[in-house]
Amino acid sequence: MNPEGVPLQGRGYEGYPGQPGQPGYPGQPTVVQSTIVNIVTEPPKDHIIWSLCCFIYSNPFCLGLLALIYSIKSRDRKMVGDLEGARHHGGTAFYINIFSSVLFGTGILISIIVIIVIIVKNQENSYNRYGYGYYRN
Repeated sequence: MNPEGVPLQGRGYEGYPGQPGQPGYPGQPTVVQSTIVNIVTEPPKDHIIWSLCCFIYSNPFCLGLLALIYSIKSRDRKMVGDLEGARHHGGTAFYINIFSSVLFGTGILISIIVIIVIIVKNQENSYNRYGYGYYRN
């Protein structure tokens, strides 16, 4: 009345005799294999140098200061041993630095375009003022 898959009492976890890996199986030694995995985690980056550059050189809307604060928080968390908190604050500093750099680059590009337009407009007006351009009646 015992189903084939259910072990009988007294056998425990040994299984049935004659299975591979069991002491009664002929010609096969019992071998236990284990695998050890070493995961080397890279310490989180705090982006402190980039934050300092954004704070000193390009600080639109005080984003450089905010990025510097998050970078310092990230470095403090890393020293304490909270790697997940350091990774979070470092990522926040990274995105603020990107946003600050993009705003600064866009501002520089717009400034260059405005200066070129003003110079071209002034040259056009000077030509017309001295009669180099169109004739007036």
